[in-house]
Amino acid sequence: MKYAVIVLVNVKNPLSSVNFQTVTDAFLSGGVFLDEVLILPYDAPTAVSSHISRLSSECDGVFLVCDGVLVSAARDAVNAFSGAGEVFEGVLKETKSCIYGVIPANDEGARTVMADVIPRIDRRRNQRYCRMVLGVAAAPEDRVRAAVSAAEQVAEGRLFLHASGKYGLTRIEIVYNRETPKMIADEVVRVLADQLKEYLYTIGDHSLAERLVDALKLHRMKISTAESFTAGGVGGAIVSVAGASAVFFEGINAYDSKAKCERLGVNELTIRNRGAVSDETAYEMAAGLLMKGNCDVAIATTGIAGPDSDESGLPKGHCYLAVGTKQRIRVFRYDLLGDRETVTKTAINFALFHAYEEIK
Repeated sequence: MKYAVIVLVNVKNPLSSVNFQTVTDAFLSGGVFLDEVLILPYDAPTAVSSHISRLSSECDGVFLVCDGVLVSAARDAVNAFSGAGEVFEGVLKETKSCIYGVIPANDEGARTVMADVIPRIDRRRNQRYCRMVLGVAAAPEDRVRAAVSAAEQVAEGRLFLHASGKYGLTRIEIVYNRETPKMIADEVVRVLADQLKEYLYTIGDHSLAERLVDALKLHRMKISTAESFTAGGVGGAIVSVAGASAVFFEGINAYDSKAKCERLGVNELTIRNRGAVSDETAYEMAAGLLMKGNCDVAIATTGIAGPDSDESGLPKGHCYLAVGTKQRIRVFRYDLLGDRETVTKTAINFALFHAYEEIK
């Protein structure tokens, strides 16, 4: 069976981009392998119509992926070629020969693919695909590639591995049908877990924040955060997990150096001699939380998020993440690449991971 995706973009606006990868990744996660992915300008209706017409005769599923403002126009284009019957108003329209879909190019669209599109395809092809997920953090790309390559050798073509990464996290999905022996999938998981063991935080479809909250609950620990350049993102990620109120004590956003000193007990000489962005400052921020005695685990972050440096002259992406308990505090230095959002979100994930590693 064949499936194709048409991505509609606005080529006249250089600042416009369609984040279609989250949607195409969702197809792969469900065991639907795309034979064609076409990128077409949305304002070229003749070309769009021509490709829909061709793919309708060649494929079992044709899906248009676009920004939300183009969804209505995309549905109209599908209606012109999907034959008589019910007018297409939702996500999917199904005929005897083909499934058509219009999917927004965002995380909600990816969830729609997994919840609605994949089950519909599975019923038509009379095949259900199983999925196992591994999550790793801060893993170098070459380590991930080597681990996936080793796992593929074990799999011998009996299953499919798909790795995708964002903001310092990598998600490795193992997709196989019910005819694949479970022992092969289990061996693939073992190989991946062994090769990436120092970066692994889950075998299962769980977020990093969920794993940290679970570990805190297991050990009956409370956590507090002191954040500078991550803008409360670490604490926000933790409290987004249901039941986090049982383990989260407080979060302090101490951007100004005076706040670091007055709220967290950072020594003024440390700020003056070492700088607000330094391993010593990160250490003292975490120590200040722990010294109050209200938490068992502390996370502190300080760094340069960008887009420019500050008076220190340190490069964008330079940061320190302190994670500790009353027994010890460790400080991790990173020089992260990317824009402000990428630097900040990557630092948040790394901080969560180091905290999880400290107490798991």
